[in-house]
This record gives sequence, C-alpha cells and structure tokens, in this order.
Amino acid sequence: MCVFVFLQAPVTSIMKENKWRLYITEMDELNRPIHTFQVCHVMEPNQNNWLRTNWIPRQAAQKIYVELRFTLRDCNSIPWVSGTCKETFNLLYYEADEPHGANAHFHPNDYAKIDTIAADESFTQTDLGDRVLRLNTEVREVGPIARKGFYLAFQDVGACIALVSVRVYYKKPGFYKAFAGNIKCSKCPPHSSSHTEGSALCHCEKGYYRASKDPPTMACTRPPSPPRNLAFNINETALFFEWSPPSDTGGRKDITYNVSCLRCGADGQPCQPCNSNVRFMPRPVGLTSTSVVVQDFVAHANYTFQIEALNGVSGMGRSTRQVANITEQEQLSYSSTRTKSPSAIVTGLKPSTVYVFHVRARTLAGYSSYSPKFEFATGDENSEEAADQGQVLVIVTATVGGFSLLVILTLFLLITGRCQWYIKSKIKSEDKKRTQYQNGHVPFPGLKTYIDPDTYEDPSQAVHEFAKEIDPSRIRIERVIGAGEFGEVCSGRLRVPGKKEIPVAIKTLKGGYTERQRRDFLREASIMGQFDNPNIIRLEGVVTKSRPVMIVVEYMENGSLDSFLRKHDGHFTVIQLVGMLRGIASGMMYLSDIGYVHRDLAARNILVDDNLVCKVSDFGLSRVLEDDPEAAYTTTGGKIPIRWTAPEAIAYRKFSSASDTWSYGIVMWEVMSYGERPYWEMSNQDVILSIEEGYRLPAPMGCPVALHQLMLLCWQKDRNRRPRFSDMVNFLDKLIRNPSSLLTLVEDVNGFPESPEDMPDYPLFISISDWLDSIKMSQYKNNFIAAGYTTMDSVSSMSIDDVRRIGVSLIGHQRRIVSSIQALRLQFLHVQQSGFHV
Repeated sequence: MCVFVFLQAPVTSIMKENKWRLYITEMDELNRPIHTFQVCHVMEPNQNNWLRTNWIPRQAAQKIYVELRFTLRDCNSIPWVSGTCKETFNLLYYEADEPHGANAHFHPNDYAKIDTIAADESFTQTDLGDRVLRLNTEVREVGPIARKGFYLAFQDVGACIALVSVRVYYKKPGFYKAFAGNIKCSKCPPHSSSHTEGSALCHCEKGYYRASKDPPTMACTRPPSPPRNLAFNINETALFFEWSPPSDTGGRKDITYNVSCLRCGADGQPCQPCNSNVRFMPRPVGLTSTSVVVQDFVAHANYTFQIEALNGVSGMGRSTRQVANITEQEQLSYSSTRTKSPSAIVTGLKPSTVYVFHVRARTLAGYSSYSPKFEFATGDENSEEAADQGQVLVIVTATVGGFSLLVILTLFLLITGRCQWYIKSKIKSEDKKRTQYQNGHVPFPGLKTYIDPDTYEDPSQAVHEFAKEIDPSRIRIERVIGAGEFGEVCSGRLRVPGKKEIPVAIKTLKGGYTERQRRDFLREASIMGQFDNPNIIRLEGVVTKSRPVMIVVEYMENGSLDSFLRKHDGHFTVIQLVGMLRGIASGMMYLSDIGYVHRDLAARNILVDDNLVCKVSDFGLSRVLEDDPEAAYTTTGGKIPIRWTAPEAIAYRKFSSASDTWSYGIVMWEVMSYGERPYWEMSNQDVILSIEEGYRLPAPMGCPVALHQLMLLCWQKDRNRRPRFSDMVNFLDKLIRNPSSLLTLVEDVNGFPESPEDMPDYPLFISISDWLDSIKMSQYKNNFIAAGYTTMDSVSSMSIDDVRRIGVSLIGHQRRIVSSIQALRLQFLHVQQSGFHV
C-alpha cells in the first residue's frame, strides 16, 4: 500500500476580519524551524475564523485522506481567559467540478463538516517559554468524492491553534517505496502486492518467490517449467541429448539444467544412481547450454535420464521439481549382439515396445559406419502377431565379404503401440534407398531432364502433358487463406476416386483475365507437374476446362517457412533446424540434377507441413539450364529479389544452380535467425555495394560454427567454388549423425571469419569419426572417444606418446595417425595465423 500525496495544502484566508495569520518562527520537537498558520483570539467571544485550501483535483481517488499536524494551547494555561476559549477546531470540505474564481463569494453553508478536531497533547505557558511545540497528528477520511475536485476548510471558533501542515492523499493498493528520499512511490513489481501503508517491500503472490540476492524492485518469479522437445541420438558409444528451453522460464534468465541418471538392473531390481563411470560432457549439473553428451555405458543395462530445469528460485517454498524424461515413461537400454552370418535372431522382446537398431560390419580393415536407424514396434500382449511370433524378430542383412560383425544398439521406448513393422521389407526398402542415393548424388532412377514450357508452340500443350486435369466437382473449397499474383489462394478438400479426401491448397485465376495471364498462371503447373520429390511441393492437378481456372497442390499445414519460424521463435532444437535445412537442400539437389534453376529460393517460398517437412515451392521465376553445365540462363528483364540473389545474377542476369546455392546460404541464415529479414533495414543498393566490398551476413545468435562455415562457402564470389547441393546434403547428413559437432557456437569462437575470403583452405572434418575414416583408421574411434578426444582441436595437440596411451599399439598405425595429426597441426596453425580459432 502506498500513500500518494496530492498537495502540501496551500491555504488562504477567505473571510474579512479573519484572524488566521502566517508565522515562520516556531520550532518543532526536533528543534527545526517551521511555518505555521496561527489563530489565538480566545479573549474575544463569537470567533468564526476560516482558512481554506486551493481547489484540489481528486484524480483517480474515491476516498480522500487528510493528515493534519497542529499544536493547540491548553485553555487553563491562559490567564484571565473567559469561557469563550475552545480546545477544538472544525474540518470541512466542499466538492466542485472546477475551481472558483478569485472574486467568487464564499458561502460557509456550502461546506460539509468532516469532524471536530481535538488535540491529544496541548502546550502550556511553560512550553511556550521554552519555544517548543507539542505536535499533534490527526487523519480523517473524506468521501466518497463524486465531483472532479474539492476544497478543504478549517474553522476556528475560539481556540489557540497553530496549523503546521496539511497533507491530502489517497491510498492506492499495490504500491511501495523501497528507498527513503523525495521520490514517488512505485507500482509493485509483477506477481507481488502490498497491503499496508508506507510499504517498503511488496510481498510475493502465492507460488512466486524472490531469491535472497534479488532486489525489492525485482518482480517475483517462480521455478521454470520442464525443458521441451527433448531429443536424443546415439553416436557409436555416446548418447547425445538436446532440448529446448522451458516454455515458461518463471520470469527469470538464470536458467540452468541438471541431468540425473538412474541405472536399472534386470528382474525388476530397483534403480540406482549411475556410478561415476558414466561420463557427462561438459558436466551433469549446472548446465547453461541445452545439450549434453553421455558416455561409458555398461552393456545390457537400462538407463533412465531426467533433465531438470532450474532457476534462482527453484527449491523455494513447496515448488515441485520441473523435470523432463526422454519422453513420457521412457527408458533407455543399450546392448549389442555379434554374428558372423548376415542375419540375427533377437528374442525376449517386450510387448508394446519400440526397438531401434543400428547395424555395422567389421572386416580386416576395421569397422564400417553404422547403418541408418531401423525402428520396429512389437504388438501388445493380446495381439495375434505377439502370440504367433512370441516377440521374436529376425534381422536380415546384406552379405559382406570377410569376417563380419553385427552390432545392434537397442533403444527401449516403453510406450503403448499396436503397429508391427516387418524388418525384412524395411531393410530391403532401405537398401534400395541407399542404392539410389549413394554418396548423396547418384542420378535418380528414370530421372528426366526438365523441359521448359516456353519451348512449346502451344503453351496449353505443356499443361496437358505434365499436369492432370481434375473434375471441379471433386474439389471442395473451404476458405481463403491468402492472395497470389493472379488471384486468391484457398484451402479445401480433393476427393480422389477410391481413396479418402485429402487436404489441398487451391490457386484460382481471378475473372477478367487475358489469355497471356492465363498462360502465365498455368505455366507454374507445367513446371511443377514435372517434379517428383518429397521435398518439392506436389501438384495434384489443374482445372482448365471450366471457370475458375485452378491449380491444385498438396496442403502444407504450417504455411511459409519464414512466418512459421517467426511465430515459433526459439522453439526448436538445432537438430530440428538442421533437419529442415537438409530437406530444403535435398529438394534443391533434385532440381539441380534435372537441370532446373529456381531463381527465387527464399524462406518465404518454402512450405512446412505438420511434420516439419520443408518443401520447395513457387516456381514462377524459374528457368532451365542448357546441357553445358557452365551455361546459365540470361535475361534482360524481370524483378530480382536482391537480398537472396547472387552477385553475378544481379549484375549480369546470369542464373545457375550456383546462384541457387548462394540463395540457399541466405535461407540457412533465415532459418538460424528464426525468420529475420536478411540485411535488416539496409537498402537494396547498400546490400549490393556491401556484398561487392566483401561483406557477408554475420552468424545469428546460437548458430553452430559448422553451419556458418557452410553459409560462407555458399557466398563465395566465384560461383565455381560454391558447393553443390549434393555436397551440402552430405555435409548436413554428417551433422545430423554427429550432433556433438553442433555444440561449438560462433559466439564462442574468437576471430571467426566474416567473409568467404577469410576462410582457410583446409578440409573441414565434422568429427573424429570422419577424420579416422579419411585415413582408414576407423577401428580406433572408440579409443579416441574413451580417452576424451572429442574435437579435432584436441586431437591436433596429441603426441606419439598420447597415441600409444590410448591403445594404438601397431607401429604402422601409430605413424599414420601421427603423420595426419602433424598435417592437422599445420592446418590449425595456418588458421590461427589468419585469426580463426576453434
């Protein structure tokens, strides 16, 4: 509760023959000089002396409080006084919407009496001789006040009074004054309130707290909610956890995380805290980042992990721990099986359980990389599949030459599920996929070269050749969701014969169009109809034989990528963002393979479905490449999206797959900045000049070094040096398989290069595994990881004694590893001399 002072109550005499007078020579009880209004005509009968304040606006007040400080002389101490002496005076008020004029007549009868004021202590003649006044303080309530303001008046009827001060105020709950001094009261900080007058502190609401070091001016806060989007990935013998910050931080920024680990034995034995052999990098408690790596598990054991979010008030009051499990009621188990045959039988599986398998081979040359994950779910206890199979799975692998090893990493997710996936067909499907996408850049089976619709003499022929005509009666338009260049964009349903209705987006051509507008509108359908890729928006068909003319495409629930990211700023893990970028790169790799240039690749032209799958769309500006891979489409007209376009395309209108690569780098920046505008408020001309001078967009906050390196490679001035989309797909795949490579952020690195010209020309190894694979020493991966060598920077400082110490005993292998380390050391030295430290 805070007291707000309106006025120090200036007063004036308002009647003729008024005997109130202003004096300035009195002293208070602390011997300080004070100004007073005094009246003391006790010898004369029938006194009626009035003193009135100026007009006081009531502001937001309903009830007014008046604090009076005054002295009053005891009538018995005044010699020869008659019976006319009084020891009281009257306090009155009058409401008015505006102040009266200076010449307005005073009417005492207009004033309502508030109270008769008497003194608790009066002074005597002795006190007067000592020049010390005994101050009285009285507070009275006035109101409720209905008018815009009011006057206060003081009526003396024959007393000896000195009026020292008048304070007029109203009470306003929820205010406080933390520090002494001539400052105003402040509103209580959020989630706190005050209930007493003159509060120096606002008390926290129930469930909210202040830490001991929090100042009284700070809002009351509460413990955070659990971490979100908890994800994990198994990389050989290491487990990588990543999560998003809590949706509710409790109003604080001092968020930290603790990771707890329980090891659960077999046969229903109680779980125990993990022993010190299990290692956490960087540590299990007090984490400020949203990721941790766990190593050195024991085989054939179940592990349960909890991620706890804390802040400065966690543990205060009766607040409960805010933790997140791997997922609801999940447990992690890690085990392996070896076999020399190309198959394995796994028994003793639990019902209603999802199992995840990795397979790898070992030959005399060492271990291969792990296969992609295979996920399988067992039926519940009462299902026919469970009864027939007895929860036994047969894993079939391709035959490998020499001595083989089958390693199975099993992840038990104790969640309810009835679907049963058959392993043999799944592995065949994965084998077929690997054959098609080996090394990320093998031509797609039956891949056709893109044909430019403009090469057709009759443009409608291209539409009918590449797009399916849809009967308009099968389309149900539901609502308008946007507007395009040629008309409205709607959502609706498409009824497919023999199948369920599917959601679709429908582009319509507005009425009154010209034939050229109709041809330009359908041109995009002629382009889209030639594409067949999971990361390219799918054309369902067109309506050309009736009005309105329509293009029907698959419906993407989350709309355009830029607005989607802005809406969900900070909600995704780095791995999820990299997954989005990988999908876009895969779609662009497909377009590049068939000889197609997009020309307008930007986050606004990427659509996102409800599974966060990103698909390239908007092919209105696209053009075809000639057979010569160095050729580029050149045009003298048309608009160019400057902020996304490569310099050679801006200057010479030369578009190529390499110019799409430049645009892809800008899309990467948009994704990592959650939809910020590239180059912010710079004008287009400033953007062009800055790029020409070597300026490139800096890394967004929280951007891993590896991703910004890829951006800079995409923004090289020489288009022939930019990476191909197949290279980028491979690069992003390695990042996804090795999440620890994303832990190093640009803001944690000193002197990170700001332009491609500053980038050192050396091989970029994503992980220890990649480096060892490159020198054919992959059999020592576990040795390096177990010894704590997890980054290439740490490897570059190893000596031959260090190599021996981690278990490399063969002299030839020692020499090969040390030679490679020496080369790495020279490369890192070059990097450091150029100001780039990792």
